[in-house]
Amino acid sequence: MTEQEKMLAGDLYFPSDKVLTALRKQCRIQLDELNATCQSDHKKRTRLLKQLFGSTGKRLYIESSFKCDYGENIHVGENFFANFNCVILDAAKVTIGDNCMIAPQVGLYTATHPLDPVQRATGIEFAKPITIGDNCWIGGMAVINPGVTLGDNVVVASGAVVTKSFGDNVVIGGNPAKVIKEIEQAEQNV
Repeated sequence: MTEQEKMLAGDLYFPSDKVLTALRKQCRIQLDELNATCQSDHKKRTRLLKQLFGSTGKRLYIESSFKCDYGENIHVGENFFANFNCVILDAAKVTIGDNCMIAPQVGLYTATHPLDPVQRATGIEFAKPITIGDNCWIGGMAVINPGVTLGDNVVVASGAVVTKSFGDNVVIGGNPAKVIKEIEQAEQNV
């Protein structure tokens, strides 16, 4: 297996691999162009995001500055919005459903490292995918950790650190995040 195949399979891989390094460099070039494009030039910014991401809905917008590792491992649905200083480390697949909003300074991190210090010192790492359902809202400065799946209609409170998966129709918050309340159907339609 190539290092890229290992990375996408969730196996240990070396990010210093020349192919992965070249892919990250190309992504940085694309991000430089996106982040330098005027915020009011929606058409160009949308075109650049569609070129960067693996797949998108028709309508999406991300405020600058935006950062990611590869871009091609990010898949967003229809009507996606991310506010200032969003970081998505997409060493594994990141899937975000329709009608999702991400507040400022949110981080979605698929990359992780071995706990063993000797193994970690070699530079090896691995990644776990992140999946976010439809109609989710992630509050400012929240962190979504590797391997997390969030169901539909989930609200993540500002500053939350999400270390495990949650089902549909909940508000979660804290460090580590836990269910604060269930969202009733009437609240969903407001």
